[in-house]
Amino acid sequence: MHYAPSAIFSRRAIASYQLRVVLTQLRTSCYTHDRAGRKNRKKERALRALVTGVTGFVGSHLAELLIARGFTVCGTLRWRSPVENIRHILDSVELVECDFRDSSSVKDALQKARPDYIFHLAAQSFVPTSWRAPVETLTTNVIGQVHLFEVVRALGMECAIQIAGSSEEYGLVHEDEVPITENNPLRPLSPYAVSKVAQDMLGYQYHRSYNMRVVRTRAFNHTGPRRGEVFAEASFAHQIAEIEAGKREPVLRVGNLEAKRDYTDVRDVVQAYLLALEKGKPGEVYNICSGITHPIQHILDTLLSFSSAKIQVVQDPARLRPSDVTVLWGDASKFRKQTGWEPKIPLDQTLLDLLEYWRSCARLG
Repeated sequence: MHYAPSAIFSRRAIASYQLRVVLTQLRTSCYTHDRAGRKNRKKERALRALVTGVTGFVGSHLAELLIARGFTVCGTLRWRSPVENIRHILDSVELVECDFRDSSSVKDALQKARPDYIFHLAAQSFVPTSWRAPVETLTTNVIGQVHLFEVVRALGMECAIQIAGSSEEYGLVHEDEVPITENNPLRPLSPYAVSKVAQDMLGYQYHRSYNMRVVRTRAFNHTGPRRGEVFAEASFAHQIAEIEAGKREPVLRVGNLEAKRDYTDVRDVVQAYLLALEKGKPGEVYNICSGITHPIQHILDTLLSFSSAKIQVVQDPARLRPSDVTVLWGDASKFRKQTGWEPKIPLDQTLLDLLEYWRSCARLG
């Protein structure tokens, strides 16, 4: 069969057009597939979490949780920081030396860490020390956080940041103000508490001024294994363990036993810190607490009940504060409603684990 030239041209034009359509579809399909692949690879990439003060009590427990959740964990430490708390996870943590009082050091650390989440725990966190060294406390805690925020801004990072505040910010609390909500007035009673109020307010200000993804938490008392002996309940446990091991006379020295505190297990608290960034609202502040208060006397009595040693309890004037917070009893209903968080570990178990930790230290020491 013979075709006219015009018919042959038309068939060739149609075939050429169809070929161009097929090639375009292939290119579009490949491009779409490549974009989807890059998107999925981004989703599959482990989130990077920076834990400042990773060698500390809370930092070590938070690092354990993040590793278990599949995060790539980076942690800051100072050159003289002991690493005993994280020795068992050293192979799983990227350590970066950083002094938050030095902005260039902070910049170097953040450029190496490249975090999606920052948990800012690094601080001078011992109240009695803040009385002896108020300038160091304010410089470390407040100026250190300003350096962190300014470096995040300068580097154009879009990471979420959790600021670890404290129930000490509430300070003087009246009887008709308990349990304490986030709306309670802040009346700090120590240089440490003042520094935490400043950190808290800076977190709010940087969120409002620069739209930074900052979530503030005010954790009430938390304890558990690895709690430093400078804190009351850990001091009790440490002394009991050394008395049992025959390393000191059977006299346990204490400070104010009448103060009332709201205790939560540190392992529940770090769960809350992670939820704060996963489900909390930037710019908001949340109490982290059990909602149950106990006199320090009850904490001491519980720890003593775990020991068969005969121990005399003596009040040590050196352990009393110039001004003490009478009661810290929190209300975490706002945080629970927002995130679904619930503390799970009972106080007796927390205190027993704390005592067992110090018993193991007494055996090793």
